[in-house]
Amino acid sequence: MLFKRLLLLLLALFLVLAGILAVNTLRKGSLQLQISPTSRLPIDEKRLAEKLGGAVRLRTVAAYDDADAGAGEFLKLHAYLEQQFPRVHASLQREVVGTYSLLYTWPGSDAGAKPVMLMAHQDVVSVAPGTEANWQVPPFSGEVKSGHVWGRGAWDNKSNLISQLEAVEMLLAAGFQPRQTVYLAFGHDEEVTGLRGALQIVKLLQARKVRLDFVLDEGLLVTDGIVPGLSRPAALVGIAEKGFMSLTLKASATPGHPSLPPPKGTSAISMMSTALKRLDDDQLPAGVRGVAKEMFETLAPEMGALQRVVFSNLWLFAPLVQAQLEKASGTNAFIRTTTALTTVQAGDRGNIVPGEASATVNFHILPGDSRDGVMAHVKARTGERFEAKARPGSDEASPISPTTSTGYRQIHRTLRSVFPEAIVAPGLMVARSDSRHFIPIAEHIYRFSPNRAKPDELDRFHGTNERISVSNLVEMVNFYHRLLENLNAPGSEG
Repeated sequence: MLFKRLLLLLLALFLVLAGILAVNTLRKGSLQLQISPTSRLPIDEKRLAEKLGGAVRLRTVAAYDDADAGAGEFLKLHAYLEQQFPRVHASLQREVVGTYSLLYTWPGSDAGAKPVMLMAHQDVVSVAPGTEANWQVPPFSGEVKSGHVWGRGAWDNKSNLISQLEAVEMLLAAGFQPRQTVYLAFGHDEEVTGLRGALQIVKLLQARKVRLDFVLDEGLLVTDGIVPGLSRPAALVGIAEKGFMSLTLKASATPGHPSLPPPKGTSAISMMSTALKRLDDDQLPAGVRGVAKEMFETLAPEMGALQRVVFSNLWLFAPLVQAQLEKASGTNAFIRTTTALTTVQAGDRGNIVPGEASATVNFHILPGDSRDGVMAHVKARTGERFEAKARPGSDEASPISPTTSTGYRQIHRTLRSVFPEAIVAPGLMVARSDSRHFIPIAEHIYRFSPNRAKPDELDRFHGTNERISVSNLVEMVNFYHRLLENLNAPGSEG
Protein backbone atom coordinates (compact mmCIF):
# COMPACT_ATOMS: atom_id res chain seq x y z
CA MET A 1 0.00 0.00 0.00
CA LEU A 2 2.84 2.40 0.90
CA PHE A 3 4.60 1.63 -2.37
CA LYS A 4 1.41 2.29 -4.32
CA ARG A 5 0.93 5.64 -2.56
CA LEU A 6 4.51 6.57 -3.35
CA LEU A 7 3.97 5.75 -7.02
CA LEU A 8 0.81 7.84 -7.08
CA LEU A 9 2.64 10.72 -5.42
CA LEU A 10 5.45 10.51 -7.97
CA LEU A 11 2.93 10.39 -10.80
CA ALA A 12 1.14 13.42 -9.39
CA LEU A 13 4.42 15.33 -9.12
CA PHE A 14 5.33 14.35 -12.66
CA LEU A 15 1.98 15.58 -13.96
CA VAL A 16 2.33 18.85 -12.07
CA LEU A 17 5.83 19.36 -13.46
CA ALA A 18 4.66 18.49 -16.97
CA GLY A 19 1.85 20.99 -16.61
CA ILE A 20 4.18 23.73 -15.45
CA LEU A 21 6.54 23.05 -18.37
CA ALA A 22 3.67 23.08 -20.85
CA VAL A 23 2.21 26.32 -19.51
CA ASN A 24 5.61 28.04 -19.50
CA THR A 25 6.26 26.86 -23.04
CA LEU A 26 2.90 27.87 -24.47
CA ARG A 27 2.67 31.26 -22.78
CA LYS A 28 5.98 32.39 -24.28
CA GLY A 29 4.88 33.45 -27.74
CA SER A 30 6.99 34.70 -30.60
CA LEU A 31 8.88 37.95 -30.05
CA GLN A 32 9.38 38.49 -33.79
CA LEU A 33 7.97 41.66 -35.33
CA GLN A 34 5.50 40.87 -38.09
CA ILE A 35 6.85 42.89 -41.00
CA SER A 36 6.07 42.47 -44.69
CA PRO A 37 9.12 41.69 -46.85
CA THR A 38 10.37 44.61 -48.91
CA SER A 39 10.99 44.47 -52.63
CA ARG A 40 14.62 44.35 -53.68
CA LEU A 41 16.13 47.62 -54.73
CA PRO A 42 17.16 48.10 -58.37
CA ILE A 43 20.88 47.53 -57.91
CA ASP A 44 23.44 46.92 -60.64
CA GLU A 45 24.91 43.76 -59.11
CA LYS A 46 27.86 43.58 -61.48
CA ARG A 47 28.83 47.18 -60.82
CA LEU A 48 28.43 46.76 -57.06
CA ALA A 49 30.66 43.67 -57.06
CA GLU A 50 33.28 45.57 -59.05
CA LYS A 51 33.20 48.41 -56.52
CA LEU A 52 33.97 46.00 -53.68
CA GLY A 53 36.60 44.22 -55.76
CA GLY A 54 38.37 47.50 -56.40
CA ALA A 55 38.45 48.25 -52.66
CA VAL A 56 39.78 44.75 -51.87
CA ARG A 57 42.69 45.24 -54.27
CA LEU A 58 44.06 48.01 -52.03
CA ARG A 59 46.22 46.40 -49.31
CA THR A 60 45.11 48.45 -46.34
CA VAL A 61 46.89 46.44 -43.64
CA ALA A 62 47.45 48.34 -40.38
CA ALA A 63 50.27 47.59 -37.94
CA TYR A 64 50.58 47.77 -34.16
CA ASP A 65 53.98 49.46 -34.16
CA ASP A 66 53.84 51.67 -37.26
CA ALA A 67 51.16 54.34 -37.46
CA ASP A 68 51.92 54.92 -41.14
CA ALA A 69 51.96 51.31 -42.30
CA GLY A 70 50.15 51.05 -45.61
CA ALA A 71 49.81 54.83 -45.82
CA GLY A 72 49.82 54.89 -49.60
CA GLU A 73 47.15 52.20 -49.83
CA PHE A 74 44.85 54.01 -47.40
CA LEU A 75 45.19 57.23 -49.39
CA LYS A 76 44.43 55.33 -52.59
CA LEU A 77 41.32 53.89 -50.94
CA HIS A 78 40.16 57.40 -49.97
CA ALA A 79 40.56 58.56 -53.56
CA TYR A 80 38.82 55.42 -54.83
CA LEU A 81 35.81 55.99 -52.57
CA GLU A 82 35.55 59.58 -53.74
CA GLN A 83 35.53 58.40 -57.34
CA GLN A 84 33.00 55.60 -56.82
CA PHE A 85 30.54 57.54 -54.65
CA PRO A 86 30.36 61.08 -56.09
CA ARG A 87 27.00 62.01 -54.51
CA VAL A 88 28.21 61.03 -51.05
CA HIS A 89 31.28 63.19 -51.42
CA ALA A 90 29.31 66.10 -52.87
CA SER A 91 26.55 66.09 -50.23
CA LEU A 92 28.10 64.82 -46.99
CA GLN A 93 30.87 66.47 -45.03
CA ARG A 94 33.97 64.28 -45.10
CA GLU A 95 36.71 64.63 -42.48
CA VAL A 96 39.97 62.75 -42.21
CA VAL A 97 40.66 61.95 -38.56
CA GLY A 98 43.82 60.44 -37.08
CA THR A 99 45.54 60.77 -40.49
CA TYR A 100 43.68 57.92 -42.25
CA SER A 101 40.25 57.37 -40.65
CA LEU A 102 37.15 58.84 -42.29
CA LEU A 103 34.13 60.53 -40.73
CA TYR A 104 31.16 61.49 -42.90
CA THR A 105 28.34 63.71 -41.61
CA TRP A 106 24.89 63.70 -43.23
CA PRO A 107 22.85 66.48 -41.57
CA GLY A 108 19.32 65.58 -40.54
CA SER A 109 16.17 67.64 -40.91
CA ASP A 110 15.45 67.62 -37.16
CA ALA A 111 18.17 69.46 -35.30
CA GLY A 112 16.76 68.28 -31.98
CA ALA A 113 16.97 64.58 -32.81
CA LYS A 114 19.95 62.62 -31.53
CA PRO A 115 22.19 61.45 -34.38
CA VAL A 116 22.94 57.84 -35.27
CA MET A 117 26.14 56.25 -36.52
CA LEU A 118 26.95 53.43 -38.94
CA MET A 119 30.45 52.02 -38.70
CA ALA A 120 32.86 49.92 -40.72
CA HIS A 121 36.64 49.79 -40.98
CA GLN A 122 39.08 50.23 -43.82
CA ASP A 123 41.89 48.03 -42.56
CA VAL A 124 42.24 44.29 -43.04
CA VAL A 125 44.37 41.60 -41.47
CA SER A 126 47.41 40.36 -43.31
CA VAL A 127 47.59 37.04 -45.12
CA ALA A 128 49.49 34.42 -43.13
CA PRO A 129 52.91 33.96 -44.75
CA GLY A 130 53.15 30.75 -46.71
CA THR A 131 49.39 30.39 -47.23
CA GLU A 132 49.07 32.46 -50.40
CA ALA A 133 49.20 29.34 -52.59
CA ASN A 134 46.19 27.92 -50.73
CA TRP A 135 43.93 30.67 -52.04
CA GLN A 136 41.74 29.88 -55.04
CA VAL A 137 42.50 33.39 -56.31
CA PRO A 138 45.29 35.77 -55.24
CA PRO A 139 44.26 37.17 -51.84
CA PHE A 140 44.27 40.83 -52.92
CA SER A 141 42.91 40.31 -56.42
CA GLY A 142 39.34 41.39 -55.62
CA GLU A 143 38.27 38.94 -58.31
CA VAL A 144 34.58 38.33 -58.97
CA LYS A 145 34.28 34.60 -59.55
CA SER A 146 31.55 31.98 -59.20
CA GLY A 147 29.08 34.53 -57.83
CA HIS A 148 31.46 35.81 -55.13
CA VAL A 149 33.86 38.68 -54.55
CA TRP A 150 37.12 37.12 -53.35
CA GLY A 151 39.98 38.51 -51.31
CA ARG A 152 41.17 39.78 -47.98
CA GLY A 153 38.63 42.25 -46.66
CA ALA A 154 35.78 41.11 -48.91
CA TRP A 155 33.97 39.93 -45.78
CA ASP A 156 35.81 41.76 -43.00
CA ASN A 157 35.06 44.60 -43.40
CA LYS A 158 35.05 46.32 -46.76
CA SER A 159 31.71 44.77 -47.69
CA ASN A 160 30.11 46.75 -44.85
CA LEU A 161 31.92 49.91 -45.89
CA ILE A 162 31.01 49.66 -49.58
CA SER A 163 27.39 48.64 -48.93
CA GLN A 164 26.85 51.54 -46.51
CA LEU A 165 28.21 54.05 -49.01
CA GLU A 166 26.20 52.47 -51.84
CA ALA A 167 23.01 52.72 -49.77
CA VAL A 168 23.63 56.40 -49.02
CA GLU A 169 24.53 57.07 -52.65
CA MET A 170 21.19 55.59 -53.75
CA LEU A 171 19.22 57.51 -51.12
CA LEU A 172 20.83 60.77 -52.18
CA ALA A 173 19.94 60.05 -55.80
CA ALA A 174 16.31 59.61 -54.69
CA GLY A 175 16.32 62.95 -52.84
CA PHE A 176 16.12 61.35 -49.39
CA GLN A 177 17.07 63.34 -46.29
CA PRO A 178 17.37 61.68 -42.88
CA ARG A 179 15.43 63.07 -39.94
CA GLN A 180 18.35 62.35 -37.61
CA THR A 181 21.87 63.36 -38.52
CA VAL A 182 23.71 60.26 -39.73
CA TYR A 183 27.42 59.71 -39.19
CA LEU A 184 29.48 57.18 -41.13
CA ALA A 185 32.71 56.30 -39.30
CA PHE A 186 35.38 54.24 -41.06
CA GLY A 187 38.38 53.58 -38.84
CA HIS A 188 41.74 52.54 -40.25
CA ASP A 189 43.22 50.45 -37.43
CA GLU A 190 40.37 48.37 -36.00
CA GLU A 191 42.39 45.17 -36.37
CA VAL A 192 45.15 46.66 -34.20
CA THR A 193 43.18 48.34 -31.36
CA GLY A 194 41.42 51.33 -33.01
CA LEU A 195 43.33 53.77 -30.82
CA ARG A 196 44.61 55.84 -33.76
CA GLY A 197 41.29 55.84 -35.63
CA ALA A 198 38.00 55.19 -33.86
CA LEU A 199 39.17 56.63 -30.55
CA GLN A 200 40.24 59.86 -32.26
CA ILE A 201 36.80 60.13 -33.89
CA VAL A 202 35.23 59.78 -30.45
CA LYS A 203 37.44 62.54 -29.06
CA LEU A 204 36.49 64.82 -31.94
CA LEU A 205 32.76 64.24 -31.39
CA GLN A 206 33.16 64.64 -27.63
CA ALA A 207 34.74 68.04 -28.23
CA ARG A 208 31.65 68.94 -30.28
CA LYS A 209 29.38 67.65 -27.48
CA VAL A 210 27.79 65.06 -29.78
CA ARG A 211 25.65 62.41 -28.09
CA LEU A 212 24.58 59.50 -30.32
CA ASP A 213 21.20 57.79 -30.14
CA PHE A 214 22.72 54.48 -31.22
CA VAL A 215 25.72 53.03 -33.03
CA LEU A 216 25.62 50.07 -35.42
CA ASP A 217 29.00 48.47 -35.99
CA GLU A 218 30.18 45.15 -37.41
CA GLY A 219 29.39 42.12 -35.31
CA LEU A 220 27.22 39.04 -35.35
CA LEU A 221 25.73 37.63 -38.54
CA VAL A 222 22.74 36.03 -40.23
CA THR A 223 23.68 32.48 -39.27
CA ASP A 224 22.25 29.44 -41.03
CA GLY A 225 22.57 25.99 -39.47
CA ILE A 226 24.67 27.27 -36.58
CA VAL A 227 22.05 27.56 -33.79
CA PRO A 228 21.05 24.03 -32.68
CA GLY A 229 17.33 23.30 -32.78
CA LEU A 230 16.54 26.18 -35.13
CA SER A 231 15.58 25.26 -38.68
CA ARG A 232 15.55 28.87 -39.89
CA PRO A 233 18.46 31.32 -40.10
CA ALA A 234 19.13 33.40 -36.99
CA ALA A 235 20.00 37.07 -37.30
CA LEU A 236 21.85 37.66 -34.04
CA VAL A 237 22.30 41.30 -33.08
CA GLY A 238 25.10 41.90 -30.62
CA ILE A 239 23.80 43.87 -27.65
CA ALA A 240 27.07 43.63 -25.71
CA GLU A 241 30.74 42.94 -26.26
CA LYS A 242 33.09 40.92 -24.09
CA GLY A 243 35.94 42.64 -22.32
CA PHE A 244 39.58 41.75 -22.81
CA MET A 245 42.60 41.34 -20.59
CA SER A 246 45.96 39.68 -21.08
CA LEU A 247 48.01 38.96 -17.98
CA THR A 248 51.74 38.33 -17.75
CA LEU A 249 52.63 35.79 -15.08
CA LYS A 250 56.17 35.51 -13.73
CA ALA A 251 57.65 32.91 -11.42
CA SER A 252 61.13 33.25 -9.93
CA ALA A 253 63.38 30.58 -8.44
CA THR A 254 67.07 29.88 -7.93
CA PRO A 255 68.89 29.14 -11.19
CA GLY A 256 71.42 26.34 -11.32
CA HIS A 257 73.06 23.44 -13.09
CA PRO A 258 70.80 20.58 -14.24
CA SER A 259 73.16 18.06 -12.60
CA LEU A 260 71.91 19.42 -9.24
CA PRO A 261 68.25 20.22 -9.93
CA PRO A 262 66.11 21.91 -7.29
CA PRO A 263 63.59 19.89 -5.25
CA LYS A 264 60.55 18.63 -7.11
CA GLY A 265 58.05 21.34 -7.92
CA THR A 266 60.26 24.30 -6.95
CA SER A 267 61.88 25.26 -10.26
CA ALA A 268 60.49 28.23 -12.12
CA ILE A 269 59.34 26.02 -15.00
CA SER A 270 57.68 23.51 -12.68
CA MET A 271 55.86 26.19 -10.73
CA MET A 272 54.70 27.88 -13.91
CA SER A 273 53.51 24.60 -15.40
CA THR A 274 51.50 23.81 -12.28
CA ALA A 275 49.97 27.29 -12.19
CA LEU A 276 49.00 27.24 -15.86
CA LYS A 277 47.39 23.82 -15.53
CA ARG A 278 45.43 25.04 -12.51
CA LEU A 279 44.18 28.09 -14.44
CA ASP A 280 43.25 25.91 -17.39
CA ASP A 281 41.47 23.30 -15.26
CA ASP A 282 39.70 25.72 -12.92
CA GLN A 283 38.29 28.44 -15.13
CA LEU A 284 35.87 31.17 -14.20
CA PRO A 285 32.33 29.83 -13.80
CA ALA A 286 29.94 29.53 -16.73
CA GLY A 287 26.25 30.27 -16.59
CA VAL A 288 23.20 30.63 -18.84
CA ARG A 289 22.50 34.18 -17.74
CA GLY A 290 22.48 37.74 -19.04
CA VAL A 291 22.70 37.99 -22.83
CA ALA A 292 22.77 34.21 -23.31
CA LYS A 293 19.56 33.79 -21.34
CA GLU A 294 17.82 36.56 -23.29
CA MET A 295 18.94 35.07 -26.59
CA PHE A 296 17.64 31.59 -25.80
CA GLU A 297 14.36 32.93 -24.47
CA THR A 298 13.92 34.88 -27.72
CA LEU A 299 14.75 31.88 -29.90
CA ALA A 300 12.76 29.34 -27.87
CA PRO A 301 9.31 29.99 -29.41
CA GLU A 302 10.78 29.47 -32.89
CA MET A 303 12.44 26.11 -32.12
CA GLY A 304 11.31 22.51 -32.54
CA ALA A 305 9.14 20.94 -29.86
CA LEU A 306 11.82 19.49 -27.57
CA GLN A 307 14.18 22.47 -27.79
CA ARG A 308 11.25 24.83 -27.28
CA VAL A 309 10.35 23.13 -23.99
CA VAL A 310 13.97 23.14 -22.82
CA PHE A 311 14.76 26.77 -23.64
CA SER A 312 11.39 28.02 -22.40
CA ASN A 313 12.13 26.49 -19.01
CA LEU A 314 15.71 27.44 -18.25
CA TRP A 315 14.80 27.65 -14.56
CA LEU A 316 14.88 23.83 -14.70
CA PHE A 317 17.07 22.93 -17.66
CA ALA A 318 19.84 25.57 -17.40
CA PRO A 319 22.41 23.08 -15.97
CA LEU A 320 21.73 20.67 -18.85
CA VAL A 321 21.97 23.45 -21.43
CA GLN A 322 25.16 24.78 -19.84
CA ALA A 323 26.80 21.35 -19.91
CA GLN A 324 26.11 21.07 -23.64
CA LEU A 325 27.29 24.60 -24.42
CA GLU A 326 30.57 24.06 -22.58
CA LYS A 327 31.52 21.22 -24.95
CA ALA A 328 32.18 23.47 -27.97
CA SER A 329 34.55 26.44 -28.03
CA GLY A 330 32.10 28.70 -29.88
CA THR A 331 29.23 28.21 -27.44
CA ASN A 332 31.47 27.97 -24.37
CA ALA A 333 32.74 31.49 -25.13
CA PHE A 334 29.16 32.71 -25.03
CA ILE A 335 28.53 31.71 -21.40
CA ARG A 336 31.76 32.41 -19.52
CA THR A 337 34.87 34.50 -19.23
CA THR A 338 37.28 32.38 -21.24
CA THR A 339 40.85 31.52 -20.30
CA ALA A 340 43.45 31.03 -23.04
CA LEU A 341 47.12 30.18 -22.45
CA THR A 342 48.93 31.98 -25.25
CA THR A 343 52.70 32.28 -24.62
CA VAL A 344 55.32 30.69 -22.36
CA GLN A 345 59.01 31.64 -22.01
CA ALA A 346 61.64 30.00 -19.82
CA GLY A 347 65.33 29.39 -20.33
CA ASP A 348 67.48 29.62 -23.43
CA ARG A 349 70.14 26.96 -22.83
CA GLY A 350 69.82 23.24 -22.32
CA ASN A 351 72.39 23.03 -19.53
CA ILE A 352 71.01 25.74 -17.21
CA VAL A 353 67.95 25.54 -14.94
CA PRO A 354 66.42 29.01 -15.50
CA GLY A 355 65.68 31.34 -12.63
CA GLU A 356 62.53 32.77 -14.21
CA ALA A 357 59.56 31.60 -16.23
CA SER A 358 56.88 33.82 -17.70
CA ALA A 359 53.61 33.26 -19.52
CA THR A 360 50.75 35.21 -21.03
CA VAL A 361 47.17 34.26 -20.23
CA ASN A 362 44.34 35.89 -22.13
CA PHE A 363 40.80 36.43 -20.83
CA HIS A 364 37.74 37.55 -22.77
CA ILE A 365 35.49 38.89 -20.05
CA LEU A 366 31.78 38.14 -19.91
CA PRO A 367 29.43 41.02 -19.06
CA GLY A 368 28.87 40.74 -15.33
CA ASP A 369 32.49 39.77 -14.66
CA SER A 370 35.31 42.31 -14.33
CA ARG A 371 39.05 42.75 -14.71
CA ASP A 372 39.42 42.98 -10.93
CA GLY A 373 37.52 39.72 -10.57
CA VAL A 374 39.72 38.03 -13.14
CA MET A 375 42.86 39.24 -11.35
CA ALA A 376 41.55 37.93 -8.03
CA HIS A 377 40.76 34.59 -9.68
CA VAL A 378 44.31 34.34 -11.05
CA LYS A 379 46.02 35.27 -7.79
CA ALA A 380 43.93 32.77 -5.85
CA ARG A 381 45.11 29.97 -8.15
CA THR A 382 48.76 30.92 -8.52
CA GLY A 383 49.83 32.13 -5.08
CA GLU A 384 52.13 34.76 -3.66
CA ARG A 385 55.24 33.50 -5.46
CA PHE A 386 53.83 34.71 -8.76
CA GLU A 387 53.76 38.21 -10.15
CA ALA A 388 50.60 38.89 -12.17
CA LYS A 389 50.44 42.06 -14.24
CA ALA A 390 47.83 43.21 -16.77
CA ARG A 391 49.25 44.02 -20.18
CA PRO A 392 48.27 47.28 -21.92
CA GLY A 393 45.05 47.36 -23.91
CA SER A 394 42.60 45.74 -21.52
CA ASP A 395 38.91 46.69 -21.45
CA GLU A 396 35.94 45.89 -19.28
CA ALA A 397 32.98 44.16 -20.90
CA SER A 398 30.62 46.64 -22.50
CA PRO A 399 27.28 47.66 -21.05
CA ILE A 400 24.32 45.64 -22.33
CA SER A 401 22.20 47.66 -24.75
CA PRO A 402 18.46 47.04 -24.41
CA THR A 403 16.28 45.22 -26.91
CA THR A 404 13.42 47.56 -25.98
CA SER A 405 15.04 50.67 -27.47
CA THR A 406 13.84 52.37 -30.63
CA GLY A 407 17.20 51.68 -32.28
CA TYR A 408 17.04 47.94 -31.67
CA ARG A 409 13.44 47.79 -32.86
CA GLN A 410 14.39 49.57 -36.08
CA ILE A 411 17.22 47.11 -36.66
CA HIS A 412 14.82 44.24 -35.88
CA ARG A 413 12.20 45.70 -38.21
CA THR A 414 14.72 46.12 -41.03
CA LEU A 415 16.06 42.60 -40.64
CA ARG A 416 12.58 41.10 -40.79
CA SER A 417 11.89 42.99 -44.02
CA VAL A 418 15.19 42.25 -45.79
CA PHE A 419 15.77 38.72 -44.40
CA PRO A 420 12.13 37.62 -43.88
CA GLU A 421 13.03 33.99 -43.25
CA ALA A 422 15.41 34.88 -40.40
CA ILE A 423 14.66 34.90 -36.67
CA VAL A 424 16.00 38.05 -34.96
CA ALA A 425 17.50 37.65 -31.49
CA PRO A 426 20.02 39.43 -29.26
CA GLY A 427 23.49 37.97 -29.01
CA LEU A 428 26.92 38.52 -27.48
CA MET A 429 29.94 39.71 -29.46
CA VAL A 430 32.81 37.57 -28.15
CA ALA A 431 35.49 39.50 -30.06
CA ARG A 432 36.25 43.22 -29.90
CA SER A 433 35.20 45.95 -32.31
CA ASP A 434 35.81 49.67 -32.75
CA SER A 435 32.38 50.33 -31.25
CA ARG A 436 33.73 49.88 -27.71
CA HIS A 437 35.44 53.26 -28.02
CA PHE A 438 32.04 54.93 -28.51
CA ILE A 439 30.60 53.87 -25.14
CA PRO A 440 31.19 57.37 -23.63
CA ILE A 441 29.10 59.13 -26.32
CA ALA A 442 26.44 56.59 -27.35
CA GLU A 443 23.18 55.75 -25.62
CA HIS A 444 23.17 52.26 -27.13
CA ILE A 445 25.58 50.22 -29.25
CA TYR A 446 24.60 47.29 -31.48
CA ARG A 447 26.97 44.98 -33.31
CA PHE A 448 25.64 43.31 -36.42
CA SER A 449 26.78 42.72 -39.99
CA PRO A 450 24.11 41.71 -42.53
CA ASN A 451 26.36 38.91 -43.80
CA ARG A 452 25.06 35.38 -44.25
CA ALA A 453 27.19 32.59 -42.79
CA LYS A 454 26.98 28.80 -42.67
CA PRO A 455 29.15 26.65 -40.39
CA ASP A 456 31.62 25.76 -43.15
CA GLU A 457 32.15 29.43 -44.01
CA LEU A 458 33.28 30.70 -40.61
CA ASP A 459 36.89 29.59 -41.22
CA ARG A 460 37.10 32.12 -44.05
CA PHE A 461 36.85 34.96 -41.52
CA HIS A 462 40.47 36.16 -41.18
CA GLY A 463 41.32 32.91 -42.99
CA THR A 464 42.09 31.54 -46.43
CA ASN A 465 39.72 32.17 -49.34
CA GLU A 466 37.83 35.02 -47.71
CA ARG A 467 34.88 35.95 -49.90
CA ILE A 468 31.30 37.21 -49.97
CA SER A 469 28.55 36.30 -52.39
CA VAL A 470 27.32 39.01 -54.73
CA SER A 471 23.73 38.20 -53.74
CA ASN A 472 24.60 38.77 -50.08
CA LEU A 473 26.34 42.03 -50.95
CA VAL A 474 23.11 43.19 -52.59
CA GLU A 475 21.21 42.21 -49.42
CA MET A 476 23.64 44.31 -47.38
CA VAL A 477 22.89 47.39 -49.45
CA ASN A 478 19.18 46.67 -49.07
CA PHE A 479 19.61 46.38 -45.29
CA TYR A 480 21.41 49.71 -44.80
CA HIS A 481 19.13 51.48 -47.28
CA ARG A 482 15.96 50.23 -45.54
CA LEU A 483 17.37 50.93 -42.09
CA LEU A 484 18.00 54.57 -42.93
CA GLU A 485 14.53 54.84 -44.43
CA ASN A 486 13.00 53.23 -41.33
CA LEU A 487 14.60 55.83 -39.10
CA ASN A 488 12.32 58.37 -40.80
CA ALA A 489 9.19 56.23 -40.39
CA PRO A 490 6.36 57.37 -38.07
CA GLY A 491 7.03 56.30 -34.51
CA SER A 492 10.82 56.17 -34.96
CA GLU A 493 11.19 59.14 -32.63
CA GLY A 494 10.89 56.76 -29.68
